[in-house]
Amino acid sequence: MRLSRDKVNVLARAVSDVLKRMDEVEFVEDFNTIRQETRRLLEELLNQEARIDASAKQKIESQKRTILEGSQEWDILYRKYYNEEVKKLGV
Repeated sequence: MRLSRDKVNVLARAVSDVLKRMDEVEFVEDFNTIRQETRRLLEELLNQEARIDASAKQKIESQKRTILEGSQEWDILYRKYYNEEVKKLGV
């Protein structure tokens, strides 16, 4: 799923706010630096997810016969290939 930069910023702020309120977490950097790093990590994770998604779809498209997206078979293959890609990355 592709999120706009604004939505990623909102998520990063929400995550940073939660971390700020936790007694177990102590910031050694200023809040804005933490928020920016959180945003960077979220964008990295979203990009990684997009690559996994594209790879899974490419594997389905490379089948000898056409498998219609939205069909039960497509959904099963998508989950299978998606999980294989996640395992390759060690996530």
